[in-house]
Amino acid sequence: MRSPVLPLTWHLARSSGRRGLQSQLLAAVVAAVSAFVLLMMIAVSLGSGARADRTDWRTPDAAPARQATAVQALTTTYVRHEPVSVVSLAQLPDRRATPAPPGLSSFPKRGEVYVSPALAEVMRELPANQLADRLPKPESYGTIGAAGLASPDELVAVVGRAPSDPAVSKAAGGGNWFDMGQTARAEVAGFTSTKASLFTAPDQQFAVLGVALLVMPVIVLAAAAGRLGAARREQRLAALRLAGATPRQIIAMTAAEAAAVGGAGALTGALAYVALLPALAQIPYGIGGWYTGQLWVGLPWFAAVVLAVTALITVSAVTMLRQVATSPLGVAQQANPRRTRMIRLVLFAGVLGYVFFSTQGGQLGARQMVALLVLFYGAFWLFGPWVVDRLGRIVGRYARRPATLLAARRLSDDPSGAWRTVSGLVLAGFVAGFFSVSQLHFGLPGQQDQVAVTTGDSAPSLRTVAEARTLLREAGVTATVTVPSEDDFNSALGGAPGLIARVSGGEDQLDAAVTALTPVGTGRLPFTQDYRTAYDNVGVDRIGVVSTATLAMSFLVAAVSAGLTAAANVLDRRRVYSLLRLAGTPLKLLDRARTRETALPLAVLAGGTTAMGVYGAFQLNKAADSTMNASGALQLTLCVTVGTLAMLATIAASRPLLRRVTANPAQTAD
Repeated sequence: MRSPVLPLTWHLARSSGRRGLQSQLLAAVVAAVSAFVLLMMIAVSLGSGARADRTDWRTPDAAPARQATAVQALTTTYVRHEPVSVVSLAQLPDRRATPAPPGLSSFPKRGEVYVSPALAEVMRELPANQLADRLPKPESYGTIGAAGLASPDELVAVVGRAPSDPAVSKAAGGGNWFDMGQTARAEVAGFTSTKASLFTAPDQQFAVLGVALLVMPVIVLAAAAGRLGAARREQRLAALRLAGATPRQIIAMTAAEAAAVGGAGALTGALAYVALLPALAQIPYGIGGWYTGQLWVGLPWFAAVVLAVTALITVSAVTMLRQVATSPLGVAQQANPRRTRMIRLVLFAGVLGYVFFSTQGGQLGARQMVALLVLFYGAFWLFGPWVVDRLGRIVGRYARRPATLLAARRLSDDPSGAWRTVSGLVLAGFVAGFFSVSQLHFGLPGQQDQVAVTTGDSAPSLRTVAEARTLLREAGVTATVTVPSEDDFNSALGGAPGLIARVSGGEDQLDAAVTALTPVGTGRLPFTQDYRTAYDNVGVDRIGVVSTATLAMSFLVAAVSAGLTAAANVLDRRRVYSLLRLAGTPLKLLDRARTRETALPLAVLAGGTTAMGVYGAFQLNKAADSTMNASGALQLTLCVTVGTLAMLATIAASRPLLRRVTANPAQTAD
């Protein structure tokens, strides 16, 4: 016999009227937003790894002496505080031909210079004495293709040299601790290195951290889609259950409806992600924008996200039916408030203790950190409804105003529903607390105007110092040249032999000084403070970008989740609001009660998660041996204030809907 589940589901969906259609459209919109954000987060994580792989070839990996065919040297110079990676290549005599590096059609000959499109544009914009004169002057520049670049905005040059050129000598290999990732030299047989560039290697790790902090608010948003219209659905299915429908049929009908709505919404969001890939590729991260293909997650991930969002919405909708299946009469009469049990507090305390002790005594790996974050979010998701339930009971006992009493009754009658409204911002509070005070601070005061030049194994001669002064004077740069002691490890040279030029006149003069002093060094380009602090600055920059993006996305997702849930609650409680209006309750009082229903648990729970975020930031700064962000308290206050106001604004946006559903209270909700 043919099952009546699908035809009946279709009939009930069509006959649910305008209110039912509104709930379905809201659910589809939430599913679309969830799928879009999830795909975008996965794209950034995978794309960061793909970008790092494209920079491996630049860091030379030494080959056995007999197999080596070329000498490769990597050095990094800076212009306008932006890194320029310079790869020098020299074919060894009497050796087989070396294959072409990625992005080039052939191995560069002596005197050939290839530049990335972004570097070519910068060289055209700036005077030659600020950048172009640091490289050999060929008849024409070649272009590095996309295969050799991690980003369209990356500044890279490949220079063909003679084996005797100082730029590929052993002195070009560096030796200071701050050379790590910026300067290297080795004899190679090809370009098979697996050492990613300093400027791309940490990108994926920080992206994964941002994803871990964002994934739970997005899951909360997707789960909210399955619960939109839950009260109306419960009443309708309870009637069917009393009419003879089996629990299995009730569950199948709900699953079919939720899967259809969620699947349509998730697929729409996924297709929007595909359509917007070119625009998303323009958003800079780390070294710059993206090649569009780097942000394509592939069909497996595409399908997995659509199915995961659909499944999450379906499961969320089905879990609401436990009471319908076991006690349909109670649901129909709205006789059983949804209470919570003390076991939630016990489990929360256990998980919180485990997370606390796990973060003591050393640094955690990326996977451990992600696992602890997921565990932490799960604990708060379990604990939140319990706090809301107890808060409603306490406030209801001591309430002195009608709006407060109504809000307290709603909190204790449906703690899970009230928690879902504020959960997004509560979890976003952790992100705000973590990132607002976790900005690391490094730096070498007094070195911003210095250009350092290494000169070999011994202190520079008076002739070298005189040459440096002459070159600076001919370039029109005002500078004071000194030779620091090799025992002075706080200088820009870090104790290495060389000289330092203190430059006056700002960025233009500093870049011109670096260019002018290029002939003085022994195989090494002159460098500034940007070179000396690059390793620390890359991490600080990535944390700053990830923190800004994560904070913005967290509060945006939280506000959307709260607004949609508030609108759905108005539709679900239409009958309750109508009865209250018939009893003489003013509309302003109902709206005030809705606001307090959100504000009370928000004030209690958001404070807890924000404090945990601050604790996590303290642990990060402690592990990095960095000072706390002095403006962190102000930033944290601003984040929480803006987030709270955004949430209250989205809830206020459903006020016209409340006015419409109570416009004619004499009519029943159905």
